[in-house]
Amino acid sequence: MKAMTLFASAPIEQSPLSLAELPTPQPGPGQIRIRVRVCGVCHTDLHTVEGELPLPKIPVVPGHQIVGVVDALGEGVTSFQVGDRVGVPWLHQTCGQCEYCRRGDENLCESAQFTGLHVDGGYAEYTLAPADFTYPIPNVFTDAEASPLLCAGIIGYRALRLSEIRPGQRLGLYGFGASAHIAIQIARHWDCQVYVFTRGESHRQLARALGAVWVGDARDDPGVRLHSSVTFAPVGLIVPEALRVLDKGGTLAINAIHMSPIPEMPYDLIYYERTLRSVANSTRQDAEELLKIAAEIPIKTEVQTFPLEEANRALQALKTSQIDGAAALII
Repeated sequence: MKAMTLFASAPIEQSPLSLAELPTPQPGPGQIRIRVRVCGVCHTDLHTVEGELPLPKIPVVPGHQIVGVVDALGEGVTSFQVGDRVGVPWLHQTCGQCEYCRRGDENLCESAQFTGLHVDGGYAEYTLAPADFTYPIPNVFTDAEASPLLCAGIIGYRALRLSEIRPGQRLGLYGFGASAHIAIQIARHWDCQVYVFTRGESHRQLARALGAVWVGDARDDPGVRLHSSVTFAPVGLIVPEALRVLDKGGTLAINAIHMSPIPEMPYDLIYYERTLRSVANSTRQDAEELLKIAAEIPIKTEVQTFPLEEANRALQALKTSQIDGAAALII
């Protein structure tokens, strides 16, 4: 099978992904093989390719927003049939036995494996996934429309929950890429007033089109205090700016797997019981709930597509904020 493969980390400007011919994988017990149709392109892929995340496996095929069709079943799989359309997210598998798994926090599992990091992902014609960590795709979405839901959507939904935003309140979103352009639609569904902080004019236009009541820069004053905020930009400098306009008792959720250092800041930014918390991975419950609410709204994703062979160019465009909404590879 053809796959865009990382043999050594390097800046994406050097096009480190290479088109390789790899053996077609065979499913083991509990696994399904998926003929990949579309794979979303994520900032986590960029962190992987550029070596900002430790790489437990080299070479590795990135990609963890996978939409495809079940092609073969491993022993014991009864939840899917050949021909079913399914999605594969970032969380590949957990141990189910550790303290975190037992208490329902499988996103914190010490032995968790992640798609496109510990195991080969979706920048390929075929991939394997455990049936228990794979999801049916609602019929209201095309393959490309569904792909960003499988990470940007799931982790954005979890970030909204952890921000403790309530229906009708004021929500701040910092950065307006794939995840934020889905999160705003959920927040508007909850009747929240959404304030978007982003630099790019095309991103600002998309935010307004999706219902933002105010759009500006992270250093601007929105004129009100925000009850909750989520930052999607992996830039530590944004944290004190977001706390500056957060209301007393408010929560700022940081939705980033890798981030530049948070600068030293005065204590009064965190005083009055403001909460600063990270968002780490996601659970199967997050995925199931997100796909359900996405179909109910229904969420409209903006997706720019690239051929598989242009994965480097897609990641380069992502790095330079040239993608409005989300990006995906057509396999």
